[in-house]
This record gives sequence, structure tokens and C-alpha cells, in this order.
Amino acid sequence: MDTQINYEFPLNERIRVLMRLEQLFIELKHFLEIDTILDRRVVMKTLLDISMIFNRNNIKSELFKESERLLNILNTAPKEFDSDDFNVKDSIKKLTDLKNMLHSYNEKIGATLTKNHLFQSFSQRSMIPGGTYSFDLPSYHYWLLQANEIRLDELHEWIKPFLDMYDAIDLVLSLIRIKGIQKQELAEKGFFQLTLKDQGICQLLQIQVPQNSHCFAEISGGRHRFTVRFMQAALKEERPTQTKQDVNFNLTCCYL
Repeated sequence: MDTQINYEFPLNERIRVLMRLEQLFIELKHFLEIDTILDRRVVMKTLLDISMIFNRNNIKSELFKESERLLNILNTAPKEFDSDDFNVKDSIKKLTDLKNMLHSYNEKIGATLTKNHLFQSFSQRSMIPGGTYSFDLPSYHYWLLQANEIRLDELHEWIKPFLDMYDAIDLVLSLIRIKGIQKQELAEKGFFQLTLKDQGICQLLQIQVPQNSHCFAEISGGRHRFTVRFMQAALKEERPTQTKQDVNFNLTCCYL
């Protein structure tokens, strides 16, 4: 069986932000497990990116709205979604617990982190390319060289307020992905366009292409219509170009 490359594309801003956070949390957890100074730097930069997204968006409110939306759908037509790979009763309980957890939060997520002097200094200097070098930020250099257990204790304290949000993001996106409707499609000369039917709001798309197809999927669109162009990878300084070959691919529309 050919290895498939999966391209995901969110069709609204809420899902777009949640997917960005999902990727950042995956990176954060990965680099937390590795103990080198370079990995510590990556952890701090990733945590800064997460913090910036939370500062610019009301993630708690967005997750609350999304959990309510999913609950309304599942409670309205439970038999429509119940299957071997999707337990509606269990999903409703998880979403209800999520709503209660979000409702219990009174303060802004990550507010204590933005008040931390070291993190504030790191955030300000990170705006300058290479600005967190030892002569720019000696306090950060000193922190990086502390014993692993000391540094990890502090990092875990900073990250803790975000972890419940990560679990919530993981639940919401998992539920949306698992109920996708998959079809095989053909992009003639590398081009495919589809108007989405009124069977609910499509949250995100998944495009699967064999790894040996020598092209990648460039997706654009919104909630009503989207376009896929399959592009041939560029050589040296050349720009990618749309393939002239027909491309078979799997399309999954996630309507939950």
C-alpha cells in the first residue's frame, strides 16, 4: 500500500486557530523530553508562540462555543452519528465535562506567565533576530544552564494553565476529524473545485495523496466552496507549477 501524505485545511477561523495551537503543543511536548540547550530554546520559543495566540484570541470562549455546537448536534441526532468507531454517549459526556471545566476558569489563560520577569524579557528580545544571545539576555543564558530538574519544574509551572486547553483542543478536533466523509476524487490536470452541499457546516478538509505522486496539494477556499491545485515541487530557484497530469486523491469533508 502506498504511503499517503495528508494535507488538512480549516474552513473557518476558529478551527484554523485551534489547529495551529494543536501543532504548537505537539512540538512543545516533543522538545520538553529532550535535554539540550538548543531544545530548551525551542521550548521557550514554542511556549511564546502559544502564549501570543492566547493573548490575541479568547481561546476559552472559542472552545466553549465549539463544545456547545458539537453537543447540540450530537444531542439532536445521536443515532445518525453512533457507530463502531464513534460512541455518541461517551462523546457527549466528554463534551459536557469540557464545558464545565471551561466554565470554571475565572482568569485569563496564561496570565501569570506574562507577568514573569524572565519570560517577559525573553518575549521582548525575541522580536529581534538573534536577540536572545547571552550578551543580550544574560538572565536567560543563566536559566538555560540550570540543572534540568530546576528548569523543568519552572517550565511545568508555566505550561500547566495551558494543558487543560490542549486537552480540550485535542477532544474537539478529534471529534470533528473522526466523522469525516471520505470519497475518491480526480483532479484533472491538477485542478479540482467543489461547492459544499447544505448538509451542515464543513469544518475542515483532508486531502490524501500518494507520496510517490511527486506533487503537493495547495488548498484555498471557505465554508461554501474550495479549490485544490496539485503543484509540482520546484527545482532550485524555480517556482512550483501546477501539474499537467490527472491526480487521483482521497477527499475527506469533516461536517461534524
